[in-house]
Amino acid sequence: MVAKQHTKPDPHAFTVCYVRRSAHHRWLCCDITFSCPNQGLRQQWIQAISENLALLSHRPRCLLVYINPHGGRHLAKWIYDRKVAPLFCRAGISTDVIITERANHARDHLRAQHGDLKKYDGVVCVGGDGMVNEILHGLVSRTQTDHRVDQNQPDAHLVPCSLRIGIIPAGSTDCICYTTMGTNDPVTSALHIIVGDSQPMDVCSVHNNNTFLKYSVSLLGYGFYGDVLTDSEKKRWMGPLRYDLAGVKTFLSHNYYEGSIWFVPAQETQGQPRDQEQCLAGCHVCQQGSYSEKKKLKHLSEDEKFIKGSGSEWCVVRGKFLAVNAATVSCACPRSPRGLSPSAHLADGTADLILVRKCSRFGFFRHLLRHTNADDQFDHPFVEVHRVRRFLFQPKNQEVSDSTEDLSDSEMEKRVKTNAFRPICHASDDITAQSNWTCDGEILPHAAIQAAVSVMNSTTNARQKERQREK
Repeated sequence: MVAKQHTKPDPHAFTVCYVRRSAHHRWLCCDITFSCPNQGLRQQWIQAISENLALLSHRPRCLLVYINPHGGRHLAKWIYDRKVAPLFCRAGISTDVIITERANHARDHLRAQHGDLKKYDGVVCVGGDGMVNEILHGLVSRTQTDHRVDQNQPDAHLVPCSLRIGIIPAGSTDCICYTTMGTNDPVTSALHIIVGDSQPMDVCSVHNNNTFLKYSVSLLGYGFYGDVLTDSEKKRWMGPLRYDLAGVKTFLSHNYYEGSIWFVPAQETQGQPRDQEQCLAGCHVCQQGSYSEKKKLKHLSEDEKFIKGSGSEWCVVRGKFLAVNAATVSCACPRSPRGLSPSAHLADGTADLILVRKCSRFGFFRHLLRHTNADDQFDHPFVEVHRVRRFLFQPKNQEVSDSTEDLSDSEMEKRVKTNAFRPICHASDDITAQSNWTCDGEILPHAAIQAAVSVMNSTTNARQKERQREK
């Protein structure tokens, strides 16, 4: 990592800091001291190591750091000052640190910057999934504005960001960090950033009535998870325990919502959500998805640059649902090591759409329990899962009335635009209720949405190949 002079006890010794892989996908920063017979040889070694490190252009030298002091257990600043900042200093990385003071502070700050960002090699987020989404939203939105991309168009092709986003986990679940690295250890994250690791990731753009709402890189959840987040926001004073209480309360409520989901299936070459194929280094599914997207964009006009599924045909599922989830990644976390969709891929341009129909409380409990073990959580008659490139959801009272199974993309877009989206979804059987979508830990107060998935370059600071090496 870095070489430095060592004065005691040997004046002709120098110390090299390096990274060592430990158990459970963790990295450690270690030192090794070399002794030289004279000062001249020592200087030659230090100079040679420093020159070779300077040639590594993918390693960051200047970073912009945002710290959310209110996320998780309110330990973000302590984690950065005690565990991360000393590592950046040893690696010779300069930083500009901003402590956020309100919601969307980082997003607005990134949007307002102009030429100032050019001096940075990346942006580091110290916080939870909501903070990651906030920074992602700021960077992606700014990039689209700079390239004159209309974000309000659901079929707009997103331009990848030039800056990478590093994640130092300091939230309640740290799903995005855990999914990409297999651990939520802040030291491991910092070392990945220092050595310049990067990982492309899928980004899902969410719209309502042709109006852009948010970007998502982990979970879009409606029904159960939307209700849990909505209720937990009222109990933020409890810290992470609020999710447990809100989860129990929502489970006992057993609310369900009636509506329709239209989706464009992914290509057969991009695998299936139940194929048990994990996304690791050299993943052929991600490579195929990225190649397919680039090939299509190369031959499409500007007005046609939208990711289409196999045959470009829409499928529809109607019913009463306890939960509608769209996972662009596995959504693994310490409580659910395999995640909501264990075979989801990081950068294949798809999302796994998980539909949990109305069932008994016991059946739903069995489904939730399988998130914590190795059993197939989709092996229930009331659960179905589809790998999709885009989808839309409408509650029962806003459904597109006619059959859409054989409609083309252009016909479907016209049909959707004639049906206004509204924010409230009513449950069936005369039970009046409403749910919100959760988007990476943030609330979207809309029921009817449109979503499309794109691959963004260098979104996070970890590489799945580390998980492959340890396996």
